Amino acid sequence: MSLLGRDVIAVRDLSRDDIEEVLAASKRMIPYAEGRKSSTLLEGKILVLAFFEPSTRTRLSFDSAMQRLGGRTITIADPASTSVRKGETLHDTIRMISQYGDAVVLRHPNEGAARLAAKVSERPVVNAGDGAGQHPTQTLLDLATILEACGTLSGLKVVLLGDLRHGRTVHSLAYALALFGSQIVLVSPPTLRLPEEVRTQLDELGAKVVDEMPLPQAVRDADVLYVTRIQRERFGDDAEYAKVVGSYRVDLALLAKAKPRLIVMHPLPRTVEIAPEVDATPHAAYFRQAFQAVPVRMALLALLLKGSAK
Repeated sequence: MSLLGRDVIAVRDLSRDDIEEVLAASKRMIPYAEGRKSSTLLEGKILVLAFFEPSTRTRLSFDSAMQRLGGRTITIADPASTSVRKGETLHDTIRMISQYGDAVVLRHPNEGAARLAAKVSERPVVNAGDGAGQHPTQTLLDLATILEACGTLSGLKVVLLGDLRHGRTVHSLAYALALFGSQIVLVSPPTLRLPEEVRTQLDELGAKVVDEMPLPQAVRDADVLYVTRIQRERFGDDAEYAKVVGSYRVDLALLAKAKPRLIVMHPLPRTVEIAPEVDATPHAAYFRQAFQAVPVRMALLALLLKGSAK
């Protein structure tokens, strides 16, 4: 099934074939993302970037991706400067702005906002993160990073570390890893475990999931360590946040017992969960991961708006 004109709200909207198509196309996009080649594939197309929640990498990489393909962007970066401040509903905002471009990329603090937007938009909608819900394009670039480093997405041992309760990146990534048959190891503070509904979905897929174990044991024979920060903005109570912040840290002592080819990933921004000295090791893959956002989103936009990334 072609991706042309489709909404991308959750990883579950994509089949394994869809994912593999995007990843293959993203590899071809790397020289364009690096500026070594130029493209006019999306010339004349306009992408609406509607960001109702703070973002650096996601917003800028979508902007870069569209421009690298010869298209243009228009942006909402500060909801306080829009009619939302006057009481306009998300329904009306999306219905209106979808008429100004050829696709809409939406980030919103409320889970389910992207699905609502897709129902009312006249153009394809891409979910750039909805609260603690889903972040499908982050998952695609995560998979591209793993594939580039490991040469496969199947048969790997992937440790998911951190805030698994609120972390929309790990919710999406876990589902995708299950599609490819990799083992998923969960490590988190007790109050931040993976939500039951996500675990149920994984069980329905027949995923290989290993429940909580000590971090040193989990990392010992892992291929990928995917680290997330504890998200202060998801806590209603600062006291609860204070109880768990700093409860884990990836440093040289931890990595000394890991496989030489283990890669450490992080969707960024990081705070205290990865020591700065890890940056200089061969394990650090998070800055390459951030770069992969551009070719992956280039590939996805080309497939959504043109039906081809060639």
